[in-house]
Amino acid sequence: MSQESPLSPEGRNPLPFRKGSSQVNFHGGGYVMPLTEIDDPLCRFLAAEAGVAVVNVDYVVAPQHPFPAPPRQAFEVVRWIAEHGGEHGWDGSRLSMGGQSAGGGLAAAVARQALEEGRPGIALQVLHYPPLDLATSARDKRAAIAKPVLRPWMGEIFDSSYVPDPRERADRLVSPAGAADTADLKGIAPALVVTAEYDLLRAEAVRYAERLQRAGALVEHHDVLGVDHGYDGKDDKKALETYDVIARHVRRAVNPEASEAG
Repeated sequence: MSQESPLSPEGRNPLPFRKGSSQVNFHGGGYVMPLTEIDDPLCRFLAAEAGVAVVNVDYVVAPQHPFPAPPRQAFEVVRWIAEHGGEHGWDGSRLSMGGQSAGGGLAAAVARQALEEGRPGIALQVLHYPPLDLATSARDKRAAIAKPVLRPWMGEIFDSSYVPDPRERADRLVSPAGAADTADLKGIAPALVVTAEYDLLRAEAVRYAERLQRAGALVEHHDVLGVDHGYDGKDDKKALETYDVIARHVRRAVNPEASEAG
């Protein structure tokens, strides 16, 4: 995203922050790159447009910290915010979370752990072009275009760094869209799934959206046409359109009594 990004809240009409409303953000980077700061424009935009406090998580990354460290840590962060955020002005009583790319995969893993543990309550999970099936080799995945941004060799590097043991790649916290995960997801956090038309990962995100729909948990599947993985770092117009959608869903989830106009 450019420094002149329209995601900057200046010039817009931000909603008032409401104590108890918070959004937890997990950045992308293939589970190996600590790209926390690159999400700063998104976090500022959501804070202004959705009227929430945004916690941008600097989680551990591979290969120094391979699976299951990142999803376990991500879950503990969300649980801590739900239980202790009030001490800092964002108590998490109306909590949403999400991320793009690997961050979306972590958000899905957090939602799954929250379902299994029975807490914390999560009003919305936002999965933005997430990797959700590492059990399938990146070389066996197909994009709608001949040369997608995320090349199969790149996917193999990310996957082997994050989950070195191929047998673990079918784990529910890694591949909820994989064939091996058939558990009942009824009661999982409501989800907004955002996909990019040309993304190598689109098919698995669509499969997961369909699975969430069967569980009664899909709020919307929003497909961004004519773009590829990471488009929001290059196309400010498309990014703004998508983040307007995300902000609207976050606002409704954590503050359902608010009007559409705020």
